[in-house]
Amino acid sequence: MPARSSLQFSSIVRAVNSAARGHGLRPPTFRSPPQVPGAARTIRRWPNGAVTVAVAFKDRPWAVVVSDCIEGTIVANDLSAADALRARTALWAEVGDDPNVHGAAA
Repeated sequence: MPARSSLQFSSIVRAVNSAARGHGLRPPTFRSPPQVPGAARTIRRWPNGAVTVAVAFKDRPWAVVVSDCIEGTIVANDLSAADALRARTALWAEVGDDPNVHGAAA
């Protein structure tokens, strides 16, 4: 598995956040790595309503990292099951077509 960089991770985050905004969702803040040892993804809710999603990207398949970013966005928005399904489908469709995401995976 090729080494991933912070710049590649930020490309994924920008694509997911842009897609989320385009579908009326509030994009969370992303960071890497999670502060919990061994965790692949963590979510922290702040008193002011902000949400931070931490995603590990080193030594993980890139599609899993993208999935964690999309799922973190869905969880951060407290969507119902039906709304989550619609949002997940829309975000994958949009992010999957983003050349920056494909470039990051190469």
